[in-house]
Amino acid sequence: MAMSSSVANQLSNFGQKVRSHIVSALRKGENFELRSELNSEYRDRRKEAVKRVIANMTVGKDVSGLFTDVLKNMHTDDLEIKKLIYLYLINYAKTNPELVILAINTFVKDTDDSNPLIRALAIRTMGCLRVTEIIDYLCDPLRKCLQDESPYVRKTAAICVAKLYDVAPDVTVENGFIEQVQELLSDANPMVISNAVTALVEINDNSPNQDAFVLNPPLVNKLLAALNECTEWGQITILETISQYVPASTREAESVCERVVPRLQHINGSVVLSAIKVLLKYFNFVDNPDMETQLARKMTPPLVTLLSSAPEVQYVALRNINLILQKRPDILNREMRVFFCKYNDPLYVKYEKLAIMVRLCNDKNYDHLLAELKEYANEVDVDFVRKAIKAIGYCAIKIPSASEKCINILLDLLATRVNYVVQETIVVIKDIFRRYPNHYEGVIPTLCKSLDSIDEPETKAAFVWIIGEYAPRIENADEILEAFMENFKMEEPQVQLQLMTAVVKLFLHRPAETQELVLRVLKVCTEECDSPDTRDRAYIYWRILSTDPQAAKAIVLADKPTIAVNDQNLPDNLLDELLDELGTLASVYHKPSRMFVTHSAKTAVVSASALASRRNKPSGSGSVTSPPLSPTAASQRRTTAAAPSQPPSGPSEVDNEDLLIAL
Repeated sequence: MAMSSSVANQLSNFGQKVRSHIVSALRKGENFELRSELNSEYRDRRKEAVKRVIANMTVGKDVSGLFTDVLKNMHTDDLEIKKLIYLYLINYAKTNPELVILAINTFVKDTDDSNPLIRALAIRTMGCLRVTEIIDYLCDPLRKCLQDESPYVRKTAAICVAKLYDVAPDVTVENGFIEQVQELLSDANPMVISNAVTALVEINDNSPNQDAFVLNPPLVNKLLAALNECTEWGQITILETISQYVPASTREAESVCERVVPRLQHINGSVVLSAIKVLLKYFNFVDNPDMETQLARKMTPPLVTLLSSAPEVQYVALRNINLILQKRPDILNREMRVFFCKYNDPLYVKYEKLAIMVRLCNDKNYDHLLAELKEYANEVDVDFVRKAIKAIGYCAIKIPSASEKCINILLDLLATRVNYVVQETIVVIKDIFRRYPNHYEGVIPTLCKSLDSIDEPETKAAFVWIIGEYAPRIENADEILEAFMENFKMEEPQVQLQLMTAVVKLFLHRPAETQELVLRVLKVCTEECDSPDTRDRAYIYWRILSTDPQAAKAIVLADKPTIAVNDQNLPDNLLDELLDELGTLASVYHKPSRMFVTHSAKTAVVSASALASRRNKPSGSGSVTSPPLSPTAASQRRTTAAAPSQPPSGPSEVDNEDLLIAL
């Protein structure tokens, strides 16, 4: 048996060696064939060979051995072949930096070509190579391209300056490239302006003390004028820059808002979100309440339009809308219906819509929302049904006038006898009892009828809490708690803790009838339970009951504060930080970019006055951005625009995991 196993292993190893040898031979044969084709005297065959090389490179095959053969084909007027070869060079430049020098003459020659597309392609490729060996050869062509007669070449050269600065900042400064890009901010072509802004902002992010990008009112006006003719990506760059600019006066802030508003009608959702970011930021500097209200209303249609996009775009829009509503809940307070879930919405979209609907819920629209949530609670997806039931409980706690209707809906759901529906409903009703003590005890008999359906730890804990809290009004409370005692040692710690507390409450109400039960529970908890929390609490109860029963009654049966709901579930400073990154990945994650990006430098836009004050400071003062408007005035306007809710301050408030829809 051992011999046959050894023979099998040897045959397997031999087969693997043969296969690897065949694959290696095939690869060598393929590379040999490609090398032969690349050196063919026929142009069509060389072109086809270059395409095959790029195809192999794209799927991850190593074709770096053909570097010199590919370089030989750079001398061509065929723009398609030139693009493919330049792509090949970018991919393998770092692994063959010494061979890239062989292509320098062709690059320099192409920057003098009569075709602006070839000139731009050459300077862009040289910037993308990121090899120190070619930096000295890049400076002269780059200087010419920054002054090229073609705007396409100039805008490409502007981005190349940012790439060069990342590799060799000293060379960039010494050759005056930053000053040349700054001059492009006055270019007649809006595409050149937008690329110049992009390059300078990138340089400023890497070196804030460089003061590469200084904004002043005339420059802001130029950027706003360029918005109408820029590409969508250029518009995003300019809007992002303007959002970081501090206006010198309220009149300037109002003027900027008026010129940004047309961007709300753009077909690109990212442009729309960037425009909204500017408006939200500038609300802090607008003194006219009527204008602020008017601008807020103009944000509604574009946000609603985003919800008709593809599901993936909808999700991004919904995550951003969630942040916007926390700052300005009045923007969509009449548009709840657009967030109703469709039958073909993916679950991730439904969850976000549900979170926004409960945020928009108020005294005027809760009827429509509850009717919709009741429908959701009858769907087939278990997780979505649970979230819908939680949302019903959230509405009951948030809006007192809606609590009666919410209870009736929850009782209807209990009557369905669907296991997971019953489980979640009991948990939600427990929270409603905490919000409205002594109001809805009449539903307890209905809850007791569902005792056989309870099997989840959270539901058991909620049900036991209800029994313990209302023990004086439940005649057979001791029998119900006895039923849970049968598997006490097998229960989760949270169930054990609630059961122990409920038994103690029952004992304090009926000491003569339940003395044996409480002793048995405390003995099991202290001697047989594995959970240290359960044992510790049992010792506490045992000692306080044995030393001072009246003190135990005052502590255990004390009136508890009612729970409350806080819609502002993100801290104000975090919310403002995320709104500054609206339309980015940070606004989708609901986490600042500094938490998941290694290099996350916030765009530093310096005003002219701030630059002057910085230069007058000692060298150790660091980077300063001095807003012309006083921070106090801005803070007062911000408070007037949208007063934030108070942050959670005590245990009486609802736990986000219990009632709020998970973001």
